[in-house]
Amino acid sequence: MHKTLHIIVLAAGAGTRMKSRVPKVLQTVGGQPMIIHVLRTAMQLQPAGVHVVFNPQAPEVREACSAFDITWAAQAQQLGTGHAVQQAMPGIPEEADVLVLYGDIPLLEADVLRGLIELPSTGIKILTMDIAEPHGYGRIVRDSDNNVTGIVEERDATAAQRAITEVNSGIIMASHPVLMSCLENMVSDNSQNEYYLTDVVSIACEKGIRSSGIVAPVATDLEGANDRIQLAELERRYRMKKSTQLMRAGVQLADPQRVDVRGSVEAGSDVYIDVNVVLEGDISLGDDVHIGPGCVLKNCHLAAGTRVHAYSVLEGMRSLGACDIGPFARVRPGTELMEGSKVGNFVEVKNTSLGKNSKASHLSYLGDSSIGERVNIGAGTITCNYDGVNKHRTVIEDDVFIGSDTQLVAPLTVGAKADIGAGSTVTKDAPAGQLTISRAKQVSIRGWKRPVKKNKRP
Repeated sequence: MHKTLHIIVLAAGAGTRMKSRVPKVLQTVGGQPMIIHVLRTAMQLQPAGVHVVFNPQAPEVREACSAFDITWAAQAQQLGTGHAVQQAMPGIPEEADVLVLYGDIPLLEADVLRGLIELPSTGIKILTMDIAEPHGYGRIVRDSDNNVTGIVEERDATAAQRAITEVNSGIIMASHPVLMSCLENMVSDNSQNEYYLTDVVSIACEKGIRSSGIVAPVATDLEGANDRIQLAELERRYRMKKSTQLMRAGVQLADPQRVDVRGSVEAGSDVYIDVNVVLEGDISLGDDVHIGPGCVLKNCHLAAGTRVHAYSVLEGMRSLGACDIGPFARVRPGTELMEGSKVGNFVEVKNTSLGKNSKASHLSYLGDSSIGERVNIGAGTITCNYDGVNKHRTVIEDDVFIGSDTQLVAPLTVGAKADIGAGSTVTKDAPAGQLTISRAKQVSIRGWKRPVKKNKRP
């Protein structure tokens, strides 16, 4: 833990240009609110404290961040970024170093911030960006010794200053005494009548306090989003960043632009992921895993050699050996698939273990079941696990053959090497090694006449 580091995250903005009832920092990138990305990055720095400035009229921000250990500071009046920082300062010890972040910069990485933290300086430290087209940004002004002397907004810049490509990201760091002394001298003498955090740099210069800056290696990682267009651009960059990480780890992507990573992915060698795949939560992919197009995986572990065919949805499941899933399969939480098992097209499996070389190839529902090895589940088989109040378990032992269109009404056990005749409704345990069949007697009616439609009245 960084014993003196305290981090302030500004998250009180309404984001009116989003034209949304949802606060700006709760707009999602990569399936998560932007502020969640920022907080995860902040926590990687192991600070002594994290302080989030929020709008008390948006309590949903606090609710969304409930998993984090946060000190909250309310900004009842929206009087600018400098004023927002002031709201958090009383909760920070005087001996602390203070890092100011923004809740709408989801692509920022901890290593970049570590570079800022380690920058030797007794004044204000600024994280900057070098961009080819700096229009709209405040320019970083340096002296002959490369010290930062101020941040000049474009509307106030000279022609020479407008030519500067190093611009302000808004992210700063300083000791508590230095930052506090500058904040106390802010004025709201501007068109918005707000207190701007950027003013602390020029204030520090006037006080004879040297400021320094470090340029971020990837400028676009420091960009936020003020409207839906910028939000979509962040989503695109986030997706590409995650895809690049996967490819560098040895994963082959059919199209990096069409893989959506919304969590953490650990992958072995020679993994292949086709187009329009969504990976959410914690994902583990063993060597030689193949994911077909249009699949959705959430919190899954797939053993080496597993094949997931097109348009399958997997959630909270594990394959414990190479198995075959899909196409159009749904594998739900609590499911374990053993080596050589198969969950085929339009099969739904929930809270079930499917043993080695056991197969449910099509059109079945297997819920709350323990299925042994080398079992064949015929098409249209249903484990009737719910009685309207409670769930019940079905046990199918090794080498069982279940005929098509069978209903297994739990709780029951089908013994080893048993056969269940097609079309049966089984309500009692089926003995091992025997054929169990439950069918109505077939009847053929001579002289049967099909009903015909009555002629409509004119």
